[in-house]
Amino acid sequence: MTPAGDAHAVLRDVFGFDSFRGQQGEIVDQVIAGNDCLVLMPTGGGKSLCYQLPALCRDGVAVVVSPLIALMRDQVSALRQFGVRAAALNSTLSFAEAGRVEAAMRTGDLDLVYVAPERLLTEPFLELLDDCRLSLFAIDEAHCVSQWGHDFRPEYRQLTVLHERFTDVPRIALTATADAPTRKDIVERLDLAGARMFVAGFDRPNIRYRVAAKQNPRAQLQRFIAEEHEGEAGIVYCLSRAKVEETAHWLANQGHPAIAYHAGLEKHERAARQDRFLKEDGVIVVATIAFGMGIDKPDVRFVAHLDLPKSMEAYYQETGRAGRDGLPADAWMVYGLQDVVKLRQMAEMSDAPEQQKRVERQKLDALLGYCETTRCRRQVLLEYFGDRLPAPCGNCDICLTPPESFDGTVAAQKALSCVYRTGQRFGAGHVIDVLLGGATERIRRLGHDRLSTYDIGGELSRDEWRSVFRQLVAMGLLVVDVAGHGGLRLGQGARDVLRGDREVSLRKETVRRKAAATVARGRAVLEDPDDQALFQALRAKRMELAKAQGVPPYVIFHDSTLAEMARQRPAGLDAFAQLPGVGQSKLTRYGAAFLDVIGAHMPVEAGGA
Repeated sequence: MTPAGDAHAVLRDVFGFDSFRGQQGEIVDQVIAGNDCLVLMPTGGGKSLCYQLPALCRDGVAVVVSPLIALMRDQVSALRQFGVRAAALNSTLSFAEAGRVEAAMRTGDLDLVYVAPERLLTEPFLELLDDCRLSLFAIDEAHCVSQWGHDFRPEYRQLTVLHERFTDVPRIALTATADAPTRKDIVERLDLAGARMFVAGFDRPNIRYRVAAKQNPRAQLQRFIAEEHEGEAGIVYCLSRAKVEETAHWLANQGHPAIAYHAGLEKHERAARQDRFLKEDGVIVVATIAFGMGIDKPDVRFVAHLDLPKSMEAYYQETGRAGRDGLPADAWMVYGLQDVVKLRQMAEMSDAPEQQKRVERQKLDALLGYCETTRCRRQVLLEYFGDRLPAPCGNCDICLTPPESFDGTVAAQKALSCVYRTGQRFGAGHVIDVLLGGATERIRRLGHDRLSTYDIGGELSRDEWRSVFRQLVAMGLLVVDVAGHGGLRLGQGARDVLRGDREVSLRKETVRRKAAATVARGRAVLEDPDDQALFQALRAKRMELAKAQGVPPYVIFHDSTLAEMARQRPAGLDAFAQLPGVGQSKLTRYGAAFLDVIGAHMPVEAGGA
């Protein structure tokens, strides 16, 4: 192991990087010095290095608390590629395998051990830790400690035992998603009042955010994948298991390698499907929004939502699984008012206390406001987390194709009046039918064709009226009545609009044109065709090596490292060692193999006369 304390030497020799990113260096110094830290850093921002590197610089074994077996396996596999002595203790191990890991912990033959909070809290495991020399505790996904977070895990609240029982061992808690109430909860619940907090910013500039109204969701998804991400890895989120299965089957029939993934599958089947996603290129996983996948795959080129997630935190974490390698990626979502109705009904029907339900309603309102905003999406998203972007990002649908606004006061008055006159108990679909003079049996039976608001909305199309209703709900002028099966009723401020005391500005519903720059953005890393050909050859070699070892290709090298190989074309091991992500272990294991591929693609010099 590199001498303790020489953090930059470990960074270069083990992980293959010449310098830290952002606040990584300060965080590493704090933990090496034995101090507690709370780290908020965007997904893909390099959180793991903040505890992995100190674990190699401090004496003893580092214990990493992680909530997901899949994530543990991924991290351990990647660390071993770097030559780091890492292991995981979880239910997938046999009794004998677990015993070997525990013995290695006692003898100091491991640098990092990953464990779930449920196992860590058992008395046998705590007694095992009593017998070990401990370098640090890392509490990953620390937002799980908070009931205000989006993935509450009760066991996380008992992790204060680490501080009480091992008072001299530094702790570092890490998360990518925590608003102000969640941060406060983390500090209180983990007893981190004396810890230094690092907030590294939440921006992921390589991700392009896009939101569209649901029209024909499957056709919209198919067009998005076919035109912009054909053959690339992606994740599609749906609200229900049934929709996950149907969507995955439909995508497969369209010629895409798509697989379903949700908690209803048998354990071995989930593991097999996740393994395929991690180890093959270009696989699309369709998953339930409620199921946390713990994906650490860096080359996910898109995350698509066919239904609304539950909150801005959930949206941010789920979209953050795209583009972890820093290359261009897309966060694409379609939604409709029915999504809002379903999520509100789910929240109201839960057994949560009223205070928590109120918080969940506020979180959903914030997400709806994000969907209907006419401002830069990235600015709205970052402001939610207390971060600030001084100028519009230029890399979201609002910036690329700015929406037009119009004086929607009259349209709003018609919509609100029709909701009122139909009894404040019907959904948007029926109210729009009335506004457009529909001749449905329901309208005739209820006598709604005799209302003053019948057939007064011909100036707007059905899609345009849907947009009006979505925006009025986002503004709070209309409220979804969950108790009334999703009917709409007037909200606060609606009467001011009806009386003409308040003007309403609305966004025009337009069909957004695809910006040319979005096509194959993930692949457009190399402009030179020869470099691109070499890049594909390097990927083929990486896949060959990965299959031989039974590991995901990206734990050998990320696409970004292969792209640098193709650009720089190093001629020997010394030059190869200077590439980002090439430490000593990977140089020894893979340098010659990749140099052979590079050499085979070097242009042949013309001979003399």
